[in-house]
Amino acid sequence: MIFDYRPGLENMKPYSVEEKEWDIKLDANESPNNLPPLVWERVMNQLEYLAFNRYPDMAVRELRAQIAENFNTNVQNVQVGNGSSEIIMALCQVFGGAGRSIVFPVPSFSMYAVYTQLSDSQPVPVRLNEDFSVSRDKVLAAAEESNAKLIILCNPNNPTGTVMPHEDIEYIVSQAKCPVLVDEAYFEFYGESAVDLMAKYENIIIARTFSKAYGLAAARVGYVLGTASIIAMLDRVLMPYHINSLSLATAEILYQMRDEFMPSLEQIVAERIRLAAALEGIAGIKVYPSETNFLLIKTAKSKELGAYLSAKNIGIRDFSVVPGLINCIRLTVGTPLENGNLLKAITAFMREGAV
Repeated sequence: MIFDYRPGLENMKPYSVEEKEWDIKLDANESPNNLPPLVWERVMNQLEYLAFNRYPDMAVRELRAQIAENFNTNVQNVQVGNGSSEIIMALCQVFGGAGRSIVFPVPSFSMYAVYTQLSDSQPVPVRLNEDFSVSRDKVLAAAEESNAKLIILCNPNNPTGTVMPHEDIEYIVSQAKCPVLVDEAYFEFYGESAVDLMAKYENIIIARTFSKAYGLAAARVGYVLGTASIIAMLDRVLMPYHINSLSLATAEILYQMRDEFMPSLEQIVAERIRLAAALEGIAGIKVYPSETNFLLIKTAKSKELGAYLSAKNIGIRDFSVVPGLINCIRLTVGTPLENGNLLKAITAFMREGAV
């Protein structure tokens, strides 16, 4: 039997990574550390009393209230999602639709284009500059020309690790005739946010995740900050009970105890700096500036290096054939031991031509 699938799906590439039990897993920008012991203990205690027979709190009241208090705002300005990805997809549904366009830079998070297409919207990619910086004028020109209904900015940007100056973000927000979503999935490694712009502009939206800095990738929890009217419209497209009770209970404890993650965050940033400096000392490798928990490197031997690392059971993200990222590889910052072994492997290959 031939099925009549939705037109256009055949042109969409599903998000995929190589699923393998790597000895050193540096391919998905995950935290190299599990939950801190005190957080783990409280989570386990909480889950022991969870009513598995009951639906989760559909309003996500407790976690939203915690986040709102931290940002000195109201619960009506906060919503929680199944990872920030669900939030981004939902916002594309809220502002997109047939005949409506969404602007985003490329190369950036690959799912922006997919979520745009799934919402029947017209994707308007804006190419980054050669140094991976964002041209605010190009973004605004593309939005004006396409009559964009949403602009998405990733800051710091994935997979390049580069950042937009705060003044450039404000310039885009102040001049845009549509909402501007700033995806701050890697904010904690950078420390600078566009949240302060919410006091001046109604069209800015901030999305964050618990998956990266807080090591909660398994639970899939993210959140968004925006005007009450935007959050209200977002609620219309989110599924009922879209956050399960296990993830919600874990996220509530984690957010209360987020200071426990500071040693891990500081170690990751220190290791990123150490790893970048060491890689820059290897002939044939270019290291791009990063304010995240990963590094993007470029080498003419990218394919061979990727294959060599894979043979060593070291998982990395190979972007070597992706337009705009030719010959590039993304390396997540791991533990000091993992990073040391990664450096040894890369050094052996680049300096000695190891096979």
